[in-house]
Amino acid sequence: MSVQTPVSSDHQLARLLQIGVVLEEVVEARAAKHAKELEDIDDDIRGLLTEAAEESADHRERIEALVEGLDAETIPFGEIQTLVEQRYESDQDFDGVLYDQLCNEETAYKFYDDLIEAIEASEAEFSIDRSVLLDELASIREEEETGVEEVTTLMEERE
Repeated sequence: MSVQTPVSSDHQLARLLQIGVVLEEVVEARAAKHAKELEDIDDDIRGLLTEAAEESADHRERIEALVEGLDAETIPFGEIQTLVEQRYESDQDFDGVLYDQLCNEETAYKFYDDLIEAIEASEAEFSIDRSVLLDELASIREEEETGVEEVTTLMEERE
């Protein structure tokens, strides 16, 4: 399944949106873990990480609501957090924390950008309103873009 081709069905759209949920879970889990466990980060970085975790949780819930509106079978979400935490490494210094956060934000931004493009290129009719879907995804993409800018600014301030 690729975001490089037009989205052709509710089933394909549901799978792609579930990828977005996984991406948000990754960002949420990693940011929350960094903010909670790393002692030598300053308040600006801790605040950015806390905000990123909260924003990702919000994005995840909004995407899950879109998936629920589709007429398609979905894969259960229940074990995503556990899987993310099992693969997480917590031994990074703070330049690594900001770089990690930047990579996560950029990945999410690019995913939503590609998904919006694939939906716009599609002539398929979905069981949810196309304009509502695109508006929601564009809003999330814009918030990811802001996250990229915030992390980049913080990194520049520390150089």
